Amino acid sequence: MIVASNLTKRYPGGYEAVRDISFEISAGQMVLIGGHSGAGKTTLVKLIASIERPTAGSLVVNGQNLSALRRSAIPYVRRHFGLVFQDQKLLFDRSALDNVLLPLLIAGLPRRDAIRRAQAALDKVGLLAREKANPIALSGGEQQRLAIARAVVNRPTVLLADEPTANLDVESARAILDLFADFHRVGVTVVVATHDESWIEYCHPNVLRLDHGRLL
Repeated sequence: MIVASNLTKRYPGGYEAVRDISFEISAGQMVLIGGHSGAGKTTLVKLIASIERPTAGSLVVNGQNLSALRRSAIPYVRRHFGLVFQDQKLLFDRSALDNVLLPLLIAGLPRRDAIRRAQAALDKVGLLAREKANPIALSGGEQQRLAIARAVVNRPTVLLADEPTANLDVESARAILDLFADFHRVGVTVVVATHDESWIEYCHPNVLRLDHGRLL
């Protein structure tokens, strides 16, 4: 599913956010990427999602070497991923439903079918009753659940998240953990970068722990 071999990401100035790491994530696994602030967790998520390109080594996802992909092919590869980031990247001038609809319409799904799929995703995260609300009217936990609905509406095989429970209260964070556990139970490969150790106790994931860009 996801195989990294001697993976390195070097930024201008010589800083190596990820240094010579190798690992394998099998289909259907839940994996936590842990480590201190600045350990390279976010960079690794961005490499897996093809947002960043490796400087050295290889990263193979679903049999495709992302290091060798043409840039024009990257959008097609990303259709296999659902992405959830800490800043959520929601559109605050559109309703919750419109936020979730967007990736389906971009993919060319007929609007009627897209609305049904989007409403089902909102229902899954407990937000169907708020489908007409703009994100600004939602709580922090609700905004994060909206971002998750948008991430999974295309039925991805891999769900990638960067600090999805950061800045949430305990109850909201637990609701997010429940959602990710649900997706894992139905066979979605889940990869979460977080410093929140409660994921380990609650979800029992496999753990990749980084320290200054190196895999411990």
